[in-house]
Amino acid sequence: MLSDAVRTELADELDRAERERVAIDPLVSRYPDIDVVDAYEIQLINIRRKIDAGARIVGHKVGLSSKAMQQMMGVDEPDYGHLLADMEVYEDVPVDTSRYLFPRVEVEVGFVLGADLPGEECTEADVLAATVAYAPAIELIDSRIKNWNIALADTISDNASSAGFVLGPQRVAPKDIDIKNIDAVLTRNDEVIAEGRSDAVLGDPVIAVAWLARKVASFGVRLKAGDIVLPGSCTRAIDARPGDSFHAEFAGLGSVRLQFA
Repeated sequence: MLSDAVRTELADELDRAERERVAIDPLVSRYPDIDVVDAYEIQLINIRRKIDAGARIVGHKVGLSSKAMQQMMGVDEPDYGHLLADMEVYEDVPVDTSRYLFPRVEVEVGFVLGADLPGEECTEADVLAATVAYAPAIELIDSRIKNWNIALADTISDNASSAGFVLGPQRVAPKDIDIKNIDAVLTRNDEVIAEGRSDAVLGDPVIAVAWLARKVASFGVRLKAGDIVLPGSCTRAIDARPGDSFHAEFAGLGSVRLQFA
């Protein structure tokens, strides 16, 4: 467990790395005793700072939601980060790659909540009842840690490596599609580069959202009506380079594009 002073110092480093686009050494390599609680508190320090400066929370993302990624990181549960309004990017506006350090994209089925979710007692049934629509999504991830050399505490402290997101225009009600059986294909510059299915996310993305609602409640956070929730990627993460154009197609759900200038 780290002291409050050290947590603040590490939050300062991550904030500066994001603003100045200069990556830092892994936190875990310098503070081997850092734990998950430390990491979430570091994340929250920077989120509160951004809110105080005028930022607005519009949702949350779940990371490490595939069993393969959990095994690689040596953990038995996902992690989470915040989505802020100024992180949203758009299909028709090319993204400036220089805004990021090591950008990558992930293909996700986004949830749009139409009602608040319970906290510690949230169930999958609660999630389905509160979800007004699914949407095709691409998450833009980035790491303020050098060369993506991250352990669990590094990525949690760094807002779960979140940097941006884009939703496609289509919306499908939960009753109209099987959330566990949505095939996804990602192309980069018209070449198929990744394929996956929605059940790569804990067997059912709804499980990830229910876990998230319970987890954030322990830190005094709730998932609310209007929030966007990204439950985890259907495919592996793909590096984004200047000039790249990505297109994700979801069976029965529509598509979403993201272009880098």
